[in-house]
Amino acid sequence: MNILTLDDYRNEFEKSSNRSVSMPIAGTIVWGLVALLSTQFNENISVYILLFATGGIFPIALIIAKIRKENLVSSSNPLAKLMGLCILMVNLLWAVHIPLLLNAPEFVPLSLGIGLGLHWVVYSWIINHPVGIIHAVLRSILIVVAWYLFPNDGLLAISCVIVLTYLISIYQMLTRSVHST
Repeated sequence: MNILTLDDYRNEFEKSSNRSVSMPIAGTIVWGLVALLSTQFNENISVYILLFATGGIFPIALIIAKIRKENLVSSSNPLAKLMGLCILMVNLLWAVHIPLLLNAPEFVPLSLGIGLGLHWVVYSWIINHPVGIIHAVLRSILIVVAWYLFPNDGLLAISCVIVLTYLISIYQMLTRSVHST
């Protein structure tokens, strides 16, 4: 009987995910588009653009993954299942985002910006590399700083911060050593 180790699952995850950059690339595209559109519309419309645009990250990532030959969804590897559960966890925060939209819409960019990046911590553990922790912590800190430094352009500032953290992470993901055991 062949017993698979955590390292075996990590190696399979690494091989099938082709460095896992489809989601961050899609996120960069979407948040970049949100930043651009936030300069063209008032704050109320821009928040709705943000809500609908972030819903497009996963479908765009699926297209990018197909081009990159990246297995974005896997049911055979328990680490891929864990990542899927983390995405579910992050999406459960819509229970916070929607009441904010209805009662304090100015906080939606803050809550979405931080909330949609929380799964990066688990991704770091899965691949045994700090890129996800760096992303989540840097993203959260810079979002709060941008929120306070640019109170009249919060959505633009937060979107720019998220694009910057995505670009840093994509670079780290593409240039890091991948170890097979």
